[in-house]
Amino acid sequence: MRILLVEDEKRVASFIVRGLKEEHYAVDTADEAEKGLFMAGVNPYDLIILDVMLPGMDGLTLCRELRNKKQTVPILMLTARGSVKDKVQGLNAGADDYLAKPFEFEELLARVKALLRRNRFEKSTQILVGDLRLDQITHEVERGGKRIELTSKQYALLEYLMIHAGTIVTRTMISEHVWNESFDTLTNVIDVYVNYLRNKIDKGFAKPLIHTVRGTGYVFKES
Repeated sequence: MRILLVEDEKRVASFIVRGLKEEHYAVDTADEAEKGLFMAGVNPYDLIILDVMLPGMDGLTLCRELRNKKQTVPILMLTARGSVKDKVQGLNAGADDYLAKPFEFEELLARVKALLRRNRFEKSTQILVGDLRLDQITHEVERGGKRIELTSKQYALLEYLMIHAGTIVTRTMISEHVWNESFDTLTNVIDVYVNYLRNKIDKGFAKPLIHTVRGTGYVFKES
């Protein structure tokens, strides 16, 4: 899952980015609304975390602009102002959720996961494909009862493939959702990571789950 954080307070932004990356999310950042608006227009994000108090255009205006541009991405709004009136303004501007500062990262993370599940019309925190199970809360992965250890990026790639099980995903789609803006599209990093996953979740099992679609990308499904 790829997230855009629009936050001008460097300390707060660093705190959020560090925590989200530890939870296997790819994160891009913008320190002003205009930059955030541009990035949201050129990159496919799964969620936007948006501070209200920004230099220049404020977060409420940015939220309205995103909705006016038919952006349906979930938006979690952050603000130091936590009154009912402020929350109503944020929700009326088009935000999906509203979190007042200061906050504990655990609560932010819970709201992020809830919004991502809601956007996929899912309530379960577990994804099952055949005998492979991925738990989005504990990050545990098992196949046939065997625990599989993955690195942060391997987990993020597997989660993306499982969410889109049965659908062909291109290398571009993978790079846009699993990696951030610094990703070099000219490298073979995606193929390398797919091979890492194959060695961990397919090797030794009768039915492979990761299938190459020649010239296009990959599809995750039971044979």
